[in-house]
Amino acid sequence: MTPFPMTHAQVAGLLADPALMRVLTAIDAGGSETRVVGGAVRNALMGCPVNDIDCATTALPAEVAERAVAAGLKAVPTGIDHGTVTVVCNGRPFEITTLRRDVATDGRHAQVAFGNDFAEDARRRDFTINALYLDKAGVVHDFTGGLADITARRVRFIGDAGQRIREDYLRIMRFFRFSAGYGEGPLDAAGLSACIRERHGLSRLSRERIRSELLRLLVARRAVEVVGLLADTGIVSMLTAGVADIGRFTRAAVRSDDAMTRLAGLAVVLPEDADRLRERLRLSNGEHARLHAAGTLIEHLHGWQRPVDARAVRRLVVLHGLQPVADALAVVSGEPVPGVTEEARSQLDAYGDGHESVPVFPLTGRQVARAGVETGPRMGRVLAYARRLWIEADMPLDDASIQSLLAEAIRREV
Repeated sequence: MTPFPMTHAQVAGLLADPALMRVLTAIDAGGSETRVVGGAVRNALMGCPVNDIDCATTALPAEVAERAVAAGLKAVPTGIDHGTVTVVCNGRPFEITTLRRDVATDGRHAQVAFGNDFAEDARRRDFTINALYLDKAGVVHDFTGGLADITARRVRFIGDAGQRIREDYLRIMRFFRFSAGYGEGPLDAAGLSACIRERHGLSRLSRERIRSELLRLLVARRAVEVVGLLADTGIVSMLTAGVADIGRFTRAAVRSDDAMTRLAGLAVVLPEDADRLRERLRLSNGEHARLHAAGTLIEHLHGWQRPVDARAVRRLVVLHGLQPVADALAVVSGEPVPGVTEEARSQLDAYGDGHESVPVFPLTGRQVARAGVETGPRMGRVLAYARRLWIEADMPLDDASIQSLLAEAIRREV
């Protein structure tokens, strides 16, 4: 174990958090030791935002809950079977987990026993950069070489990479996600080799767990590079049951940091692809509908010989909606056919930023009735024809144009 003097301002800021210190003091009231662990320490040392704060303790779960309540804090047994109690202080949750060692693993879940050895707890974790512990004295304890890997911006498995993966095959996805988010340079060779060798184990995982990791990977800082590597190793095809289009994914990533847009670029060519992804990744109804709409428009744009200009964007947004157009154009942007002009991108950005409102068809049934058309099938035909004329005329909103279009629709739909 190598103590590391705390020098980073954000790490110092962790212990300046009064809510955290109140929690640590409460849990350690009976002579236990509790340390901040994992992502909070890692992110602070790397200068990344710290969101959730997790802690590891020598206290047993029942003791954690008892001491928290005695200190006026709320204790929630969120993962009591695995030793986790969530302690709430000033409305903020802190996950407190008793030190553990693995008794048995099956590739998806671990059976654990509680312990009081921080080094043993560290050795059961996935990556060295996630096995750092910050004590109340301001010392970072490193049992696995995580500090050196943080300096090198390297994501490395603790111990034998293959063994770590076989304990939980989701670690394959986590290796790529963490490498994309925190790593620099080539991926750790031993870790990459083990992930490729053990990739068949991904089929044993729930699709919900795969979905969560994949969507987070797609928006990571080095997503383009790492997802390309996943495609080369055949893992993307295993996850999506389809062919990955890295070129479109790259273009979508340039235009958008949204996970669904990037997933559309990676794996959607036709609306039917959305159906497959819903099944493979357990997408929500809303996510499926969004990808289906994007796939419909991507298929519609396929083979367009004229560039998508600002006028085309206005028409497409009125016909298909803003989100499908934004997703589809992010995917096809940069392709020689149909090609997307800068004016088209500016028009889309103006809609997306709220600087310009999406045109709304101004005619209503009441207005058509005032023009002498009776309620019924003919009124529906008049409205539909007027809307078509309005779109072809580039969606004018002035009264003279609207009345002219209405008169033309009434004349045509006799």
